[in-house]
Amino acid sequence: MAEAIIRVAGLGKSYLTAAGPFPALRGVDLVIEAGEFVAIMGPSGSGKSTFMNLLGCLDTPSSGDYFLVGRNAAQLGKDELAALRNRTIGFVFQGFNLLPRMTLEDNVALPLVYAGFEREARRARARLELGRVGLGDYAASLPSRISGGQQQRVAIARALVNSPQLILADEPTGNLDSHTSEEIMALFAELNREGITIVLVTHEADIAAYARRQVRFRDGLIVSDLPTPAPAPPPHAEGDARRGLARDGRQPHAHHPDHARDGHRRRLGGADDGHRPGRAVCGGANHQQHGQQSVHPDLRVDEHRRPAQRGVAGARR
Repeated sequence: MAEAIIRVAGLGKSYLTAAGPFPALRGVDLVIEAGEFVAIMGPSGSGKSTFMNLLGCLDTPSSGDYFLVGRNAAQLGKDELAALRNRTIGFVFQGFNLLPRMTLEDNVALPLVYAGFEREARRARARLELGRVGLGDYAASLPSRISGGQQQRVAIARALVNSPQLILADEPTGNLDSHTSEEIMALFAELNREGITIVLVTHEADIAAYARRQVRFRDGLIVSDLPTPAPAPPPHAEGDARRGLARDGRQPHAHHPDHARDGHRRRLGGADDGHRPGRAVCGGANHQQHGQQSVHPDLRVDEHRRPAQRGVAGARR
């Protein structure tokens, strides 16, 4: 039997506050198999951001075990942890985290610098991944010259450049408009069909609907872990479904959000996508350092966010 890509047992994390220790996670157990697409959900302060920090080896647990591709990350030193993270995980953050004075090609190639690749090999792989996300013609551009949706595509290309087994995405559509969010989520769904495991944090039900499994946190605990429900059929199809026939006489078949959107995917190369105005740009968990007691990330990040209001959310269904 293949080893699960993520396995946590009794995972706990506490932060020191003025009022004493704050338990952000309290004995979490979870298994994620290779090839899954999982949405992590929950209100502010529920523990989901802390959990993602631990999954990304950006922080260490206070208790319990975390096995990443079979290795107990909780028992690794800083250098071993960094090497495992670099080989195994690609990160996508809400705020894109592109270096403004570097070209898109150099931004995408940055993880390969730490992996020890030669310059020409870095450039070739960076251009390959930019082409994969529909931005092959923009390699020499600077981040300021492209739209918000395109910047997030560059961030996804950077996450893919090391051929990771796992992508961790922290609110990847939080700074994007509704149309661009659909484009980005369709790209994640396509990558998942190619076999990449994706774990995504989101507050939004319509974004979580792209995942195949939804795990909900509250007060540092997992309160539900369920498959994503299939969307309800349109009212005119109910009679046909009861008779066991589709409207054209064929047998009906089940739909999943990422299947239903296959016909609508297109590469995002133009300027019709955009950065959602008025949203706070948060750098994500990558700024947290090992061994430091810090403000609880759920409280730090989520206090700047407000619930997204998507006027077309219902239209997706």
